[in-house]
Amino acid sequence: MSLQIDILSVLPELLESPFSHSILKRAKDKGLLEIRVHHLRQWAINDYGQIDDYQYGGGAGMVMMAEPLANAIEALSQPQPFDEIIYLTPDGEQLNQKIANGLSLKGRLLLICGHYKGIDQRIRDKYVTKEISIGDYVLSGGELAAAVLVDAIGRLIPGVLNDETSALFDSFQDNLLAPPVYSRPAEWRGLKVPDILLSGDPRKIEDWRHEQSLQRTRQRRPDLLEGEEEH
Repeated sequence: MSLQIDILSVLPELLESPFSHSILKRAKDKGLLEIRVHHLRQWAINDYGQIDDYQYGGGAGMVMMAEPLANAIEALSQPQPFDEIIYLTPDGEQLNQKIANGLSLKGRLLLICGHYKGIDQRIRDKYVTKEISIGDYVLSGGELAAAVLVDAIGRLIPGVLNDETSALFDSFQDNLLAPPVYSRPAEWRGLKVPDILLSGDPRKIEDWRHEQSLQRTRQRRPDLLEGEEEH
């Protein structure tokens, strides 16, 4: 399985480093993930490279124009349409593990990075199929949000991680936070690794980790357990 992600940006250089290292680089090198970053000014409306204009009704801030975005979306949708056209925006659906899991099963995604005061609403109405936020705060542009989304998706593609089961035990995969983890030495500055992890009993270790996940989730994110512990 492979996934192609196209990204529309007015500052593509912001995305060079996140996709050139670590797990995402490994995914690209294995041919499991293809990331194409496109400069929106390729579809500018004039020789000056214009892609934004003042907003109707007045007010501070420029708006990314409909025509350059539409031309870019239509050009990139050939010869094969996208499974999802995603706009990164603070007023979108908040990103979670369930969304990342679903998107990792797609074949082609287009991410639109907003800037200034955002994009013309008509693009959202006509082309965008999904709107995603990475949190209740505002960034200078959608590039960092796009990098977060691509990372969350890319690591889930089968074959990307060395340990095939690794992603299954991430926080939020089963609505639980991950349990504590330890490495060598078994005792460090008077602090010891729990005996159960040294027992060599896989079943007991699995039960301990599950209980620790439950405890941590109850303490830190009880909202994730709402309705779950009643069953």
